[in-house]
Amino acid sequence: MSQKSAIMPAERSVTRVTISDVAAALNLTKSTVSRAMNGYPDISQATQLRVKRMAEQMNYQPLSQAQAIRTGRTRSLGLVLQLADHDAQRPFLAEFLAGLSEGATTAGYTLTVASADSDAHLTETIRALLRERKADGFILPRSMVNDPRVALLRAATVPFVLFGRQDDADECSWFDIRGEDAMRDAVLHLAALGHSRIGFVNGGTQYTYAKLRGDGFAQGMAQAGLEVDHNLIVENAVTMEEGAQAASRLLDMPHTPTAIICALDQVALGVYQTAADRKLSIGRDLSIIGYDGILEGTHLRPPLTTFSVDNKQAGAKLAALLIMRIQGAPAEELRETVSATFIQRGSTGPCPVA
Repeated sequence: MSQKSAIMPAERSVTRVTISDVAAALNLTKSTVSRAMNGYPDISQATQLRVKRMAEQMNYQPLSQAQAIRTGRTRSLGLVLQLADHDAQRPFLAEFLAGLSEGATTAGYTLTVASADSDAHLTETIRALLRERKADGFILPRSMVNDPRVALLRAATVPFVLFGRQDDADECSWFDIRGEDAMRDAVLHLAALGHSRIGFVNGGTQYTYAKLRGDGFAQGMAQAGLEVDHNLIVENAVTMEEGAQAASRLLDMPHTPTAIICALDQVALGVYQTAADRKLSIGRDLSIIGYDGILEGTHLRPPLTTFSVDNKQAGAKLAALLIMRIQGAPAEELRETVSATFIQRGSTGPCPVA
């Protein structure tokens, strides 16, 4: 035996399972298996599931780079976070990201997350991800009235799904919570308790949710047979500090409101602060309703009556809708809205007797 043959490895390397092996095991063509693995809409859901299960059993792993070159897809969903947003670091974001990641992973996708600290940086970051082919489509949280992300992705013919809605719905898919219904129901809840002077503190008017919630407040007042006093409406409050300032403005009026509805829980925290400074008993002297269902609301005294939003569910749903959009489903067929959950606690009570 030669020296060369003596030092040759005793074991052979393990052969990698190929797409041909999976196709043979299922008696399908390689093309069908490939299209099933990549989620093409012309392959039935049953066949896609059967192929993916066999691939898992055989430990088949496609070569991602070759797959991306062949299909033009990276099997990645893009998300660019705007760090300048008032609640960019809040706990809801962790829940939202968990839902997105879970939804992406379940379908065999990954989640590519980037951040931006200004509107200009936001659009440039999306452009960079497009140039580098880092994502097949994008989730756009908190839709804006004039949304530069929508204009950019429309022009680039790149799939996207909004967390929110758009008046110009062309090529727009979305998932949203019907905040307008919540604001309407908040008014009706307070009216049933005898309140007629109801203040409303709305969020940032650059976002589409603010108009919707404002419309819902007006609709609730009309249904309750109450006249809207525009002096009792404050716009563009998104932080606790701005909520405190808005409450001070409302409570300094000659005829103060007996109840205040806040488009955001974070703003309601500021209303609590102002009420405490003025020695007002919340739920007795002043009723307050929020929206979001943040954890801090449960620790207030009394706890905040609010409308709760399942942000993890929203993230998972947005991921599923974007994947369907990437796979070719028409945008107008991918629009869903759900209700927030009303949680009645101690911050609302009967209208105080004058």
